[in-house]
Amino acid sequence: MKVSDIKDVNAQIIKQYQRSENNTPALDKQAGSASAKPIEKVDLSTMAKEIQKAKVEVSKLPDVREEKVQEIKAQVEKGTYNVSGEQIANKMVGESIVDLFA
Repeated sequence: MKVSDIKDVNAQIIKQYQRSENNTPALDKQAGSASAKPIEKVDLSTMAKEIQKAKVEVSKLPDVREEKVQEIKAQVEKGTYNVSGEQIANKMVGESIVDLFA
């Protein structure tokens, strides 16, 4: 029984690596050059496509609803803007619950 020493095992690994380098297709070797263009393919599920469409539509909406802002401003100026304590408490509790789970 022959036991190969570690140098032989390392040499075998290096040779195998060199062989695999020599056997790689030409496209892999050209990957670094400007002439090679990688091929990319993405498959999206129907649900992912719908979510993507929804994100696009939402991104088109303004961040601030100007008509709502103007309505509240007018109420504040007239002195008719009233918010009940219950509404304020509900909003505070709701936001703190959301913060807990965020």
